[in-house]
This record gives sequence, structure tokens and C-alpha cells, in this order.
Amino acid sequence: MTAADQLPSRRLPAWCTAPWLMLLLPVLYSLMDTALVARNATWWQLSLSALAAVALFWRRRFPVTVFLLTMPGSWVEFIWLAPITAVYTVAVERSRPRLLIPCGTLFALVSFFHWPLPDTPIDLSRASALDAIQSVMLAAGPAATGLLARTRRELAARLEELTRGQERESRLLAERVLISERGRLAREMHDVVSHQVSLISIQAGALQVSTADPAAATVARTIRELSVRTLDELRQMVGVLRGTGGPLPDAPLAPQPRLADLPRLIEESGLTAETELDPGDHPWPEAVERAAYRTVQEALTNITKYAPAAAVHVRVRARGGRLRVEVRNEAPPVRPSETLPGGGHGLVGLRERAQLLGGTLTAGPTRDGGFEVRAELPDTRS
Repeated sequence: MTAADQLPSRRLPAWCTAPWLMLLLPVLYSLMDTALVARNATWWQLSLSALAAVALFWRRRFPVTVFLLTMPGSWVEFIWLAPITAVYTVAVERSRPRLLIPCGTLFALVSFFHWPLPDTPIDLSRASALDAIQSVMLAAGPAATGLLARTRRELAARLEELTRGQERESRLLAERVLISERGRLAREMHDVVSHQVSLISIQAGALQVSTADPAAATVARTIRELSVRTLDELRQMVGVLRGTGGPLPDAPLAPQPRLADLPRLIEESGLTAETELDPGDHPWPEAVERAAYRTVQEALTNITKYAPAAAVHVRVRARGGRLRVEVRNEAPPVRPSETLPGGGHGLVGLRERAQLLGGTLTAGPTRDGGFEVRAELPDTRS
């Protein structure tokens, strides 16, 4: 970094770059030019010169028309600022050669053949040559400057577009890196978790076969079924995380849980639950049913961790186009000495899922020492 780069950048005050000021300044200095040049002119000459200055108010909307309005005043008086500004505006706003070249040529001719015309308009003297050069420069200078300003504006727009394109490419590259890393983490998670769950399933199967206790065999069978189901869901989620657009190639897509699966979920939880399932007669959208199922599932999981002996109340009811899900447990008689580890993200994910559907989810302790999770999910089809 050079010393110049380290200096603080100096910007013009906001009033210096205000649009109204940029529109007004050329009119003011053109009126000043008119007052100085046409001081001893007749009323009609002064009127034409003033018209040339005032017409600059509309130079951006009607550049060619404003340029033509400046020509009479420039012809009868030696005013230059108004026509120079008009030629510059034509070059900026209408840069096509078929417009710019005739306008520049007309200004040069008006400047050279000034009123009143002499007896010999064309004189091959040194003074006439200098007047011709001056007229050409008066027309070519603002035209070239206007083209340069237009080119600079187009280059700035192009640079801004390229900058946005580079930002998009950077975001896409970051997303590709994220997808690649997510796939790697998904494979690691699949290898580690599936290995542990497979061991649980194998041990449960062995216990089911070897035990003579019917209750233990039932529990072992339930553990084995849950392990197998967990492996299936894990493989599907890993396929999504890997960004393949679906599950792993050898993992069939299992049906997503619906409200009809809630009785089996509550039964397999092993909790003593009072249930009231009345979702209404009409079918709910799949996303709403899946969100309701996951809400009940997460709430039952938390109860199993922290209050396994507490009484549980599960209610799923339709209320005025909204599906209300309530899972509440009473105060547990005893607290478990050890609880399963948790990341604390379950309720956060449920709340985000409800918000994406346009609903709400609240969770918190009750007055009697229990805990309640309540979600209201709207019918997304309405």
C-alpha cells in the first residue's frame, strides 16, 4: 500500500453532488454569460439569449430540442456556455453519430457564420482561418468530453456488473466448498453412528433370541425395530446432506411420517400418555403433518430423558384452519440420576420449522413443575 492509499479519501459534500444543483448550475452560469455578453443588446436578442439559458432546465429529457433552442441566441450574440452545455448533453444522452455529428456541425457553422453576416462570409484570410478553427474546437470539445463522460459511465456500470458477477462466483465457490465439506461430514457421521446403532440392533436381536422373559423379549424387539428405523432415516438424511438430491443410491426412500403414525410413536415411547388425536376430517398438507409428528416426537424424547416417570398428555386438534399440537408432562415423581446427552437444538429446529410454515411454537415449564410444548401450524394451502 502506498502513502497515497493511506491518506483519507476526500469526498465532496452532499450538496455539491445533489441532482437539483447539477441541473441548476449550468442555467445560472449561462444566464451570467448572457448578462455579460448581451449587455447592450436589443430586447429580442436578449430574449433569445435568455431562452438558450433557461432551456437548459430540460436538457436531459429533450437534449436535441434544447440544443436547437440555444442556436438562435448563439447566432445573434456571442454566448457560448449554453450551446456548449447543450452539445455536451447531446453527446452524453444521445451519443449516436447521426445525431451528434449534425449537432456539432450546426454549432460550428453558427459560430463561424455569425449574425450579422458580412458582405463576404467566406474570406481566405488568416483571421477567417482562426475563426474556423475556433468554431470547430467550440463544437468538438464539448462533444468529445460528453462522449468521454458517457464512456466512463458505461465503464462504471460494466465494472459494477463485473463486481457483482465476481461476488456471485465467490458465493457459488463457497457454497460448493460447503457442500463438499458437508458431504465429507455426512459420510463420517454415517460411518460412526451407523456402526453404533448396528451394534445396538445386533445386541437387541441377540437378547430377544436368548432371553426367556417375555417382557425382556418385547423390549429387545422394540429396540431392534427402532434401531433399524433409525438406520433407515440416517441413510436418507445423509443422502440429503451429501447434496445428491436424494438418498444414497442403495437406500430406498421411505414414506415420511404423518399424523396417522402418531399412535405407534406414542406407544413405542414407553410413556404413560393420555392422548387426544382429532386432526379433523380433511387431510392436512404433508409438511404440516410432518411438522406435527416431529413436534410430538421431540417432546416425547425430552420427556423420556428428563421425566420418564411423569404422566404425559398429548393433544392434536384442528382449530379453525390451524392444527394445534400440545405435549405436556406433569411434574415427575423422581428425577433421573443420569440423563442422556443432548445438543439443545431440538426445540430450536422445531421452532424454525413452524415459522417456515407460518406457525408458532412455544415451550416452557408449567406451574405444577412440568413442561409443555405447544405448536400451532396453519393450513398452508389456504
